[in-house]
Amino acid sequence: MKWWIIGGIAAIVIAVGAMRVFSRGVPIESAAAAPADIREFVDEQAQTRLPVEYLITMPYDGRIEQIDLLEGARVEAGQVVAGIVPEDVTLAMTQADAAVRRLDASIIESGDKSVENTTGKQSEQIVTSMESTVAAANARVESGEAKYAYAVKNLVRIRSLREKSNASEEQLNQAELAEVEAKVDLVQDRLVLRSLEAMLVAVRLVPLVVEQYKVRKDLTVGVLKEEKAQAVSRFDAQKRDKERALMKSPIDGVVLERMETNERHIPAGTVLLKVGDPKLLEIEVDVLSQDVVRMKEDAPVEIYGPAVGPAGAKGKVARIYPAGFTKVSSLGVEQQRVKVVVRFDNDDLARLQLDHELGVGYRVRVRIFTAAKSGALVVPRSALFRGPDGSWQVFAVRDGKAKLTKVDVGLMNDEQVEIVGGVTTGERVVLAPESTLADGTKVSTE
Repeated sequence: MKWWIIGGIAAIVIAVGAMRVFSRGVPIESAAAAPADIREFVDEQAQTRLPVEYLITMPYDGRIEQIDLLEGARVEAGQVVAGIVPEDVTLAMTQADAAVRRLDASIIESGDKSVENTTGKQSEQIVTSMESTVAAANARVESGEAKYAYAVKNLVRIRSLREKSNASEEQLNQAELAEVEAKVDLVQDRLVLRSLEAMLVAVRLVPLVVEQYKVRKDLTVGVLKEEKAQAVSRFDAQKRDKERALMKSPIDGVVLERMETNERHIPAGTVLLKVGDPKLLEIEVDVLSQDVVRMKEDAPVEIYGPAVGPAGAKGKVARIYPAGFTKVSSLGVEQQRVKVVVRFDNDDLARLQLDHELGVGYRVRVRIFTAAKSGALVVPRSALFRGPDGSWQVFAVRDGKAKLTKVDVGLMNDEQVEIVGGVTTGERVVLAPESTLADGTKVSTE
């Protein structure tokens, strides 16, 4: 019996509901088209960055000292942030300086020609003396030749007298002896002359040898000077390396990243620290190429998301890259995107860094406004949908019925859309219409 009662009550309720629907129409949510301000924007996920990150790198192979600076530590321009072990630098400079000083001494030694100059003067005097000696020897030969000629003539005369018995045997013997002695003396004088002439030729070469040796020393000095120039260059390089051994921050900023900590030998070019200026923090966003064409530099931007807090922040478009790139979406779809750089409002950036410690590489969302209009006829975005032919449509509430209506749209965003044709001011439209709603269906806005 109870089941019949329950079934009867349910039937009554269904009947009452059906009569209400039939009489008052399908209940819907609606909104009136009304004048309002509307701004078109592109909403994308983005990331904070610095326009320039300065790398502190090893200037040359060496042993790095321990780096005590931690990430987030503030640094000033010119502050030493890392350094090569001083003993290694000092040793290299000492060796380079010693090489320069050794070559200086060698140049002085090789350039000193005092001994050669003295030797040259002595050799010139010896040549003069030898020339005089040769002249004397030549005169002695001439004298010997005269003596020998006289001795020969005298011997001939004495022999002639001896044959006539006008000279004694003793006189003949003395004449013969004198002739032999004169001949021997002449031979000796000629031999001495030839020896002295040979010595004179050799002695005359001594000044030339001295001059050639001086020229050779000049060449040696030239070579030493070239070696010194190279040594000085090495010393200057070591001096420069000593200055570069103290690596300094190029800016006022903070340590973004520390790659090395302990003392160890590191090759040239190794990155030790990364430094940046947080006051220059900006945002990089990848925008679809079909959206970026509507953007302009200095366009206003709203910045929001958990990283910036409920108050959000303001900014503007600072730069639009001239070239795009292909990026695969999370759904695996290839998209053509363009990088856009957004710059914070200075006051908002200072507030975010103070209150939220906003840093580099933080994820945020940006809303870049591409157009705006005041007093436009606006309806909620949820009322709009595409028709089978791709045109924009709405259900307009007219005479208590939902009328399928094509509309022309202007500016559009995620919440609102401007209607430029098809719906008039004050006319109501169905919000988020059900797929079962058909043209002409009676509706109720209550």
